[in-house]
Amino acid sequence: MTTINIDAYLRRIGAARPAAPDADALRELQLRHLHAVPFENLSVHLGEDVTLDGAALVRKIVERGRGGFCYELNGAFAELLTGLGYRVTLLSGRVMGPDGFGVPFDHLALRVETPGAPETSGAPGTPEPWLVDVGFGRNSHHPLVFTDRGEQTDPAGVFRIAETEDGDLDVYCDDQVQYRLEQRPRELADFECGSWWHRTSPKSPFTQSQLCSRLTGTGRVTVSGRTLITTDATGRQERELSEDEVLPAYRTHFGIELDRIPELRTTPAP
Repeated sequence: MTTINIDAYLRRIGAARPAAPDADALRELQLRHLHAVPFENLSVHLGEDVTLDGAALVRKIVERGRGGFCYELNGAFAELLTGLGYRVTLLSGRVMGPDGFGVPFDHLALRVETPGAPETSGAPGTPEPWLVDVGFGRNSHHPLVFTDRGEQTDPAGVFRIAETEDGDLDVYCDDQVQYRLEQRPRELADFECGSWWHRTSPKSPFTQSQLCSRLTGTGRVTVSGRTLITTDATGRQERELSEDEVLPAYRTHFGIELDRIPELRTTPAP
């Protein structure tokens, strides 16, 4: 990435350029990304192609003011972190659903190495690995210590990373498995099959409804189909949107400018 790209990306998420690629900066970058860039599958229902290329993913988020699903969000964030000097590894995961774990390459998450922080078990200056994920719905607000097998408290809940008999990692939130990660390093191109499946299969949750959601300072705001959902300290509120309110809702709550309402699409675009 060029310096201009990095600076534009940082402006997009409202972050200053870190003085060093350390744990404190990583924590700030992840939280700001979750607040600024929505998790959304609107491309599926607008008939837009999803290209798993780092530069293209960054352009979608930075220049077009959009979000994306896990491959796009974590793929673009990996580009930013790498440009800032972090060592980033792409990891493949399978999300836990009602019927068990999903298809291979169901999810993309990041292993990010920083200098060891004083509060960790590593000595200062020793590379410390973190699990970073800005592309999953119910996920930690802050990076999780990748090698810690105990409970890690976060505003989103109590997280735990447990190793399986096969050497994979199960990520728990409040004692419920969220997804299973392989530890083998991957490339963006490896996720093409998972991305295609999620964009085209009638069994994919992303073809069944339009979704746009982001973290807020008090909770979360979501547009699911034509329902506006907000959660905060007072609880959950839902309101059905009229056709005239859909596009303004995307613009007001997510900064997304669309020229037409995404129509439910359960088959690939021609």
